[in-house]
Amino acid sequence: MHRRRARTARSSPRTDHWTLPGGGVERGEDPIETPVRELCEETGYSGAVQQLLGVDSRIIPASERLQPGPEHQNVGIYYYRVTITGGVLRTEPDHEIVAAAWIPIDDVANLRRSSLVTIGLNLNERMPADGHVAPVPVGGLLEH
Repeated sequence: MHRRRARTARSSPRTDHWTLPGGGVERGEDPIETPVRELCEETGYSGAVQQLLGVDSRIIPASERLQPGPEHQNVGIYYYRVTITGGVLRTEPDHEIVAAAWIPIDDVANLRRSSLVTIGLNLNERMPADGHVAPVPVGGLLEH
């Protein structure tokens, strides 16, 4: 979030939706370092973690998975507020992310996007003391 815009990244052509920069913790990595590394990898920006916004989890039914497989539960999806400290916006060199952009908050509802975007925006706006917001139902423009 910056000046009522959300920093988003467009996933690979096989998923074709917008999401937030992010990814898994690498072996031996402190989880507080993950959002900064992922931000740099996916957008070209350097940053510093400002605050943990909250934690979420979700279950993706087998029939809704992008890649074939059994039902999948993501446990411990962490949302951080990160301050951009440098760099230049670009796409990811390995083409996992095919576009990166600042999207006006009011335009996000019109994007085909991951539910992670809506949850992240809700956490940022509401700042719940327990770090949790209600699940977001998928359908229409909203995907897992």
